[in-house]
Amino acid sequence: MLISTAYAQTAAAGGDMQSSLMSMLPLVLMFVVLYFVMIRPQMKKQKEHRAMIEALAKGDEVVTAGGMLGKVTRLSEGYISVEVSSGVEVQMQRSAVVQVLPKGTVK
Repeated sequence: MLISTAYAQTAAAGGDMQSSLMSMLPLVLMFVVLYFVMIRPQMKKQKEHRAMIEALAKGDEVVTAGGMLGKVTRLSEGYISVEVSSGVEVQMQRSAVVQVLPKGTVK
């Protein structure tokens, strides 16, 4: 005979439910750790960036995502004009601003 006989096991009354909950515990624990280590800090960073973008004002000195330094000359709903050199203005999206520098940094 090539095939052996298989026998079914009898189900335990209450131990089966407890073991399934214990097997899911590491998965739930990993999700909680992932939330506090990765998701929550990223949401906080996005909220701070959004507040910085909304607080931009004419005359602020900024660094863009491309690494350009300049002074904000005009503001509109979704775009800003940044003077990168005397007489040279570049128009870009507000979200391209990465950091607002202290006054007097850009000369």
